[in-house]
Amino acid sequence: MDIKAYIESGVVESYVLGLASPEEVAELEALSVQHSEVRAAVDAFAESIQQQAMGTNIAPPPEIKQQLMERLAGDFKEGAIAAAPAAPKLSALPGGSANGKVVRMVSFKIWRNVAAAAVVLLVVSATLNVYYYKNYTQTTNKYQALLAERNTLQAANDDYHQTLNVIHDSTIQMVRMQGVPGKQNNMATVYWDAKTKAVYVYANNLQQIPEGKQYQLWALVDGKPVDAGVITDCRGVCKMKNIARAQAFAITLEKQGGSATPTLTAMYVLGKV
Repeated sequence: MDIKAYIESGVVESYVLGLASPEEVAELEALSVQHSEVRAAVDAFAESIQQQAMGTNIAPPPEIKQQLMERLAGDFKEGAIAAAPAAPKLSALPGGSANGKVVRMVSFKIWRNVAAAAVVLLVVSATLNVYYYKNYTQTTNKYQALLAERNTLQAANDDYHQTLNVIHDSTIQMVRMQGVPGKQNNMATVYWDAKTKAVYVYANNLQQIPEGKQYQLWALVDGKPVDAGVITDCRGVCKMKNIARAQAFAITLEKQGGSATPTLTAMYVLGKV
């Protein structure tokens, strides 16, 4: 028999994992006594399975251990042990123990049991890894969602308080900007602090912005338009550029990022100071 081909046929792996047929088990155990290569192959594969299981092992929850012990308790009751046939004495077996055959047989069976247990441990370990990773991912996603929601609420709260402070400041002048002809449904309000020259704008009602466009505030100073900044997607009042003096304010719809000069045909609201 070609022992190398026999070892590479996969029968060694089947034997260690408990998947071999009774005929294959008997043949392998007989050959392992006659050929040290077979015995070495069995030992090597069994040890690799054990090391792999131990390397990925994680501590299971206490309830898993309790359930496993309860399950095993039923397999090792005193009645079951008493009913088991007595093991034959070594001296009664053919060849006795002098030639080491029986010892090697027992060793192979122990290795096979250890390997089977290692496979079970490997499967349990992998299952627990997936379980804990899934829970970790779900918890992380929930935390990130809550954190984003908290930041959004905090920003809204800050904008709300800023709006209240601007509206109720007695030193700030309010300029109402009404919709121009053809756009009467639009309205916005400018809050101008004559002391600090700070300008805030509140978009009471401006139609939805088309893609690639942005509203821009202008101050009319000595008959010339002065850029007061583009209106971002802020909540409440938006802080704009400081304006030292102005006779009027207007809002036009410009390209994204704003324009150097206003597009008069795209004016939406206008209000005199």
